[in-house]
Amino acid sequence: MLTDSNADSEARKIRKVIVSTVLGGTFEWFDFMVYAYFSSLIARAFFAGINRGESLLLTFATFAVGFLVRPIGGVVMGIYADQAGRVKALSWIMVAMSVGSLLLGLTPGFETLGLAAPLLVVIGRLVQGFAVGAQFALSSVTIYEVAPPGKKMFYGSFNMLSLGVAAMLSSGCSFLLTRHLSHAEMAQWGWRVPFLIGALVGPLGFYIRHHIGESDEFHRMQARPAARAPMRTRMRDFIRENGDAVVCAIGVMMAGTSLNYVWNAYLPNYAQTQLHLPLSSSLQAVFLTATMSCVLSPVFGKLADRVGPYRLFCFFIGSWLLCVFPLFWFLLAAPTTTRLIEVQLIGMLFVTLQGAAHPGMLVKIFTVQGRSTGVAISYNTAVMLFGGLAPFYISVVARITDARFIPPSYLFGTSLTAIALVLLTRTGRRVLREDRHARGHYDYPAMSADDYAASGATVPSHEQTHLR
Repeated sequence: MLTDSNADSEARKIRKVIVSTVLGGTFEWFDFMVYAYFSSLIARAFFAGINRGESLLLTFATFAVGFLVRPIGGVVMGIYADQAGRVKALSWIMVAMSVGSLLLGLTPGFETLGLAAPLLVVIGRLVQGFAVGAQFALSSVTIYEVAPPGKKMFYGSFNMLSLGVAAMLSSGCSFLLTRHLSHAEMAQWGWRVPFLIGALVGPLGFYIRHHIGESDEFHRMQARPAARAPMRTRMRDFIRENGDAVVCAIGVMMAGTSLNYVWNAYLPNYAQTQLHLPLSSSLQAVFLTATMSCVLSPVFGKLADRVGPYRLFCFFIGSWLLCVFPLFWFLLAAPTTTRLIEVQLIGMLFVTLQGAAHPGMLVKIFTVQGRSTGVAISYNTAVMLFGGLAPFYISVVARITDARFIPPSYLFGTSLTAIALVLLTRTGRRVLREDRHARGHYDYPAMSADDYAASGATVPSHEQTHLR
């Protein structure tokens, strides 16, 4: 039985975890979104001397570079987090993000440094990509483990709420700059301002995270003999126990990450180049949709706890497959700022509907000792292949075919593949059955029944068949 003081202490700890989670996620996505918004200006600054199409392609390639090292960073930082502590790993991630953002904001252009300029930008993206490879995974695991039973998806939704906050801040900041600075000022130094602002968030995030203790579940995991097993043994056990869950988790992330990056990173550029709408129109649309996302993320997180997150996921995929092409046809029929905003709002509603539960959905299907690594591998693999590289894929294909219908075709394909991966895995079918038959029961950590009993908790009879 918790005393009042213990309950207050737990409540304060949860609040700190939520604040640090939102701050870290906001910082991560803020930087990547600003880079996408100002991609044409960044192309002129660091890839001068070649035509506009090729320089923009190189800029999106540099954007994608950060995603290529994310799976590596996720595994390395995940292993470090399991050994040294998740909070400590998250603190250093904030520092590395600040360094990368500062490097991008302060590096002189091609005319000053020559080839060294784009090289420094690539290094900055690599540093950031390696660091944030574990940001989402460790934040999701940390908030999942401190959340009370029955509210795992609701509390996990605050990790996705940071996406909306980042979109609001990045689009709002970019909109104000484009409205109050001339085009020449924006090209010369204005686009650097958001990166310098973002770099200031790192020290604050480090301070907050440094003062959060590890969860009780982490300490119990550390006390088990398995936590002290050799690395080769732990990796073999991870593949045996969590390999199927990794495939399922990649499916969960694939549809959402492709939609998120196409909607928030590529669509502003698409609206400018293909629909000939001003950048300010896209930024207004992103700001409005991000505001909606911030409001609805906790609502959909709570809904996922009530009806089952995987059932909600399947509903999203089915609905989105029916809507994606009509949305683009509606926009292309009469490209206006109003229609762009309407399409953005509907698309972001789908992102929020299924994305709010992503953190809890991923953590739930992995064993306790494999959570950090499992979520990091699946999340970063999906984001790298289907999210961060999406603007580059679409830009390449758009050079050889009709660019107008490439984005909806890409989104339709990733969504169809996503639901196939979930339904074809043992893990996906199991959690769907749980959603149907065990709705309303509390979520429990993925550990063996013996381990769970040893932790001092009682294992419900309906959980004993699948807890690992």
